[in-house]
Amino acid sequence: SKREIRMRKLDSTKFRPLKSEQLLHIEDHDFALRPGFGGSPIPVGIDVQVESIDSISEVDMDFTMTLYLRHYWKDERLSFRSNKNKSMTFDGRLIKKIWVPDVFFVHSKRSFIHDTTVENIMLRVYPDGNVLFSLRITVSAMCFMDFSRFPLDTQNCSLELESYAYNEDDLMLYWKHGNKSLSTDEHISLSQFFIEEFSASSGLAFYSSTGWYNRLFINFALRRHIFFFVLQSYFPAMLMVMLSWVSFWIDRRAVPARVSLGITTVLTMSTIMTGVSASMPQVSYIKAVDVYLWISFLFVFLSVIEYAAVNYLTTIEERKQLKKRGKASGTYSMDAVQAMAFDGCYHDTDVDMDLSPFPEPCEENETRASQTNISNADTPRLKRKRSLKGNVGRIILQNNHVIDTYSRIIFPSVYIVFNFFYWGLYI
Repeated sequence: SKREIRMRKLDSTKFRPLKSEQLLHIEDHDFALRPGFGGSPIPVGIDVQVESIDSISEVDMDFTMTLYLRHYWKDERLSFRSNKNKSMTFDGRLIKKIWVPDVFFVHSKRSFIHDTTVENIMLRVYPDGNVLFSLRITVSAMCFMDFSRFPLDTQNCSLELESYAYNEDDLMLYWKHGNKSLSTDEHISLSQFFIEEFSASSGLAFYSSTGWYNRLFINFALRRHIFFFVLQSYFPAMLMVMLSWVSFWIDRRAVPARVSLGITTVLTMSTIMTGVSASMPQVSYIKAVDVYLWISFLFVFLSVIEYAAVNYLTTIEERKQLKKRGKASGTYSMDAVQAMAFDGCYHDTDVDMDLSPFPEPCEENETRASQTNISNADTPRLKRKRSLKGNVGRIILQNNHVIDTYSRIIFPSVYIVFNFFYWGLYI
């Protein structure tokens, strides 16, 4: 009746379908059902173009990738007449009114469709009902990394695609063009990794409650650049180990010099190891860099222990010599080098030292020695300084313990052998 027609016109909740919707007969079909519902599974082809790999995180064990994801399928309900056999292209507004595959990314943490300036979605429909559905996505997904060879490692990651609702009885996912379905931008590069290869593969995934699903894999291998870690970790560790060997050439009685050098190298190695561990995930196994740094730390630590042994044996040796030629009074005449072994102070002249439980302080010994020679202090001092400068090398060689002599050869030799096996094993 006229009244009903008037009421329909006044109903603002109903809109006339768009011209494109009329052409595709969208109102005539139920697009909540997949094409060919109740029959054989609908084949959906996939191809991917990787635009960029934005980041690789070792701490979070994930990667972020931006890609163009394209779907191909045939829906005869969308077929239309076309005199020139031309396709029609639509944006994202038509997606909500037709059936599209429900592909999702397995093990993804975050993902989004780019929407600047509008949603990056394209739908192209051909007269025979073939559909191309393309969208630009950034996705962050898990990558199960093995750091046992870090930083000399190669990581194999994959981005996996699968239908969420339709198992293999309803939907068959496949690579549209086989191995050529995966393409990459020529300018893709990463700061810490070299991309060795991209490959596409497929398989099946089983869920106990829903059945078997087709799954597609985007596989890529990443090889880490070693030069950064050589500069930041390996090379400083080598220098610290070599610096600890300098103490083998320092006079064994120069206690402050050798002890301070050993403590400095130990603390520096600790700082390097802490810096490397702070940027890595807290894994329960040993990494290759841990092996190198701990062995280097052991060499530095052993150089400190080596001097402790040298100092202890030197003290015992000097006391035995003094006891052999000691006087009955208990006062021993010794040269400056021997006196330094007991009180740690430098003496310009030969001194008489009382080896009682409480020896005189260094300052009193020096005062007594200076008072004895105060009448002719200037000339002997000049002679002693000249003789000291001319015989520094001889004094050092004569006053080095045999342990120092062997350490100069053993420590570098063992460290070179360790480096040879380490780099040969991991490279």
